[in-house]
Amino acid sequence: MNILITGGCGFLGARLARTLLAQGPLALAGAAPQPIERIVLADRVAPPADLAADARVQFLQGDLLEQAQSGTLPIAGSQLVFHLAAAVSGECEADFDLGMRSNLDTTRALLEAARRAGHAPVFVFSSSVAVFGDSPEQRLPALIEDTTLPTPQNSYGIQKFVGEQLVADFTRKGFVQGRNVRLMTVSVRPGRPNGAASSFLSGMLREPLAGERARCPVAPDTPVALASPGNTIAGIVRAATASGTEWGARTAVNLPALTTTVREMAQALERIAGTEATSLIDWEPDAAIAKIVTSWPSRVHAARAEALGLKADASFDAILRDYVRENPQAVKLAVKG
Repeated sequence: MNILITGGCGFLGARLARTLLAQGPLALAGAAPQPIERIVLADRVAPPADLAADARVQFLQGDLLEQAQSGTLPIAGSQLVFHLAAAVSGECEADFDLGMRSNLDTTRALLEAARRAGHAPVFVFSSSVAVFGDSPEQRLPALIEDTTLPTPQNSYGIQKFVGEQLVADFTRKGFVQGRNVRLMTVSVRPGRPNGAASSFLSGMLREPLAGERARCPVAPDTPVALASPGNTIAGIVRAATASGTEWGARTAVNLPALTTTVREMAQALERIAGTEATSLIDWEPDAAIAKIVTSWPSRVHAARAEALGLKADASFDAILRDYVRENPQAVKLAVKG
């Protein structure tokens, strides 16, 4: 089996590639398991050293839209496409044209390339909880269900929702086997901050653990819906392996979410690394970021995902301890137990 991962050298893309390579044969869309022969990572930046050294991994560097339009991407030879590449929420608000190009034009170009290929690959599209947004004119329900009407309140959410609809229609026409998965905010992400409005939900933990100051731009009691990196990847992989009957409707599946508050996240940090860590958090409100983050839902009932065997993380303490265990080189403070 040949697999294409767009955004394959980013945090989630690289983790997905490692997971696929480690688990062996993959049962694509409910079929018999097949060995993975090649994974192509399409990205602007080079892959991590471990993936670059794997003979099964091929790196394709360049602009994704140009590659899709020119036929450079090996979609014709890929049975499975994971489309993870995207401009993130803060970037899309700051640069409208960037978001439209990266999130809308590129998604359509990839789908058109799959249509031209003619073999209807499984196409897993990473959408976002940002397709749901609260506004005075149209309030969100207290609990988001799989059938809740998306009401995005920022460009990123709108672009992701349009992408979902494109994938659904290309699936209806038989051009791809589409699987739209709505990712929750992923925390804790290793590395450096990105341009997402939700970036602080990793930074307020990651930076203090490294002995650095971090800024929290929202009120402590702000509720959020989170998922660990491991749980997020599990949902993405399950989207690829589910049979058509298991997957069901062409509409998107909400991945499971842990509901917590920013204050509770800081309390988990204190339990694990003490007041030395939490004293490094600067609680500095930013109205623009708070407006985006507080418009997103915090409580999600992921019935379809649960039927696929997926479940939310048990606690934020567990998520944070997983980060410490997986990234010892990034933790400079002493941690408890």
